Amino acid sequence: MYKKALRLTACGLASALLITGSNTTTYAAPVAGVTSAMEVGASNDTLVAGFSLTFSNYMASSELVAKANVATAQNNDTPVVTEGDAAQQDTAEEAQPAEEDPFANVAIAQVDNYVNIRSEASEDSEVLGKLYNNSAATVQQTVDGWYQITSGTVTGYVKSEYVVVGNEELARSVGRRVATVNEDSVTLFVRTEPSTDSKKLGMVAGLDDLTVTDESVDGWVKVSIEEGEGYVSADYVTLSTEFVQAESKEEEAARLAKEEAERKAAEEAAKKAAEKSSKSSSSSSSTSGGTSTYNAPSGSDGAAVANFASQFVGNPYVAGGTSLTNGADCSGFVMSVYAQFGVSLPHSSGAMRGCGYEVGTDQMQPGDIVCYSGHVAIYVGNNTIVHASTPSSGIKFTSPIDYKPVLSVRRIF
Repeated sequence: MYKKALRLTACGLASALLITGSNTTTYAAPVAGVTSAMEVGASNDTLVAGFSLTFSNYMASSELVAKANVATAQNNDTPVVTEGDAAQQDTAEEAQPAEEDPFANVAIAQVDNYVNIRSEASEDSEVLGKLYNNSAATVQQTVDGWYQITSGTVTGYVKSEYVVVGNEELARSVGRRVATVNEDSVTLFVRTEPSTDSKKLGMVAGLDDLTVTDESVDGWVKVSIEEGEGYVSADYVTLSTEFVQAESKEEEAARLAKEEAERKAAEEAAKKAAEKSSKSSSSSSSTSGGTSTYNAPSGSDGAAVANFASQFVGNPYVAGGTSLTNGADCSGFVMSVYAQFGVSLPHSSGAMRGCGYEVGTDQMQPGDIVCYSGHVAIYVGNNTIVHASTPSSGIKFTSPIDYKPVLSVRRIF
């Protein structure tokens, strides 16, 4: 029912490999690093998943996959079983080994920021990478108060006191169950009930990734969107589970260098756009719906982005739209706002989670992109976002920003 898919997320900073049967577990690497070296980071920085890679060791024993492979078809005929046959059958069933606990070797980091992964079971050994708080790893063996683990591309040792092993409840709580809308779906209806006869709650676009809240109804998946929780047909989504995974020293260095290069490029583009717009005090925007005039961007920083975006409050929401005046959807609105500053963003709320670089909610500045399940907005300051919300409410301000769970905050400049 679910397609096997390879998805490369836009913006170059994030990529996702989703290998999907009916259930797949992927692991997402952190996208904001801490460069100071210590055994356990004491920073309050929050690291959020930016790209996902299949964690094959975990999946090899995943009960989710095991359940997906259980045959549901049964014969209508009931075979006649003799007393002797029944005794043999009971003996065979008793001889079968107990089902392996799929979480037995899953380690979840429980630290303030990260714990170093070392080449040997010693604090004097080389640091190979970082296992961030709430990250997942597979335990290979135990060595004198240390665990040898594998997470992402890193295999090494962490002190056992900094990870929790075999805790199913914790592992499930730090993972995020995701339904990614199939790429060939231009729009997908989200319904109030698990039936095509029920009312439409909203629409989502291809490649949008939605937080799953329930999978108990056959053929349907309950997801969270801007309008609330509703159901999508399981035929048109790919299910996966995201966890944060380790980052090697080389991966961290490459990420930080790439973030800096893209930040400088965005700043330069914004300056050029500001110089161009300064020649005129207003700009004209025309679509098939008509023509409207609005104030051109003034400035080249996040505050300028927030100020520019705010003037469109009251304009309509249009699914698939990108017009700031005649109607846009959530990602179309953010994309079109940033286009005025010379920055090219994808028309996808899910893909925008890989653009720019990650900041914590306690570090937000005007102009930051706030990402939710199936939704995206622009932070304007004072715990407020501006966004293309729903067809009934259009482009509006919303406060507080955590009116629904925040998945990621991205900074472009």
